[in-house]
Amino acid sequence: MTSVVVDPTKCVAYGICVAVHPEVFEIPAGSPVATVIRDVLQPDDLDDVREAIRACPAQALTLAEA
Repeated sequence: MTSVVVDPTKCVAYGICVAVHPEVFEIPAGSPVATVIRDVLQPDDLDDVREAIRACPAQALTLAEA
């Protein structure tokens, strides 16, 4: 099982992750950080999630394998 984690101490809500994969990430109204809206990633999510991880200027995203 693969999931993605947002580090709230690094995230500053640039929103690039949301632009890359809005089915996995969101920035709730008034929130200072992005959140993950899908706990378990599907295999077809991984390329876009990896792109979001690479594109994050705050380096706030990581993949976690369970």
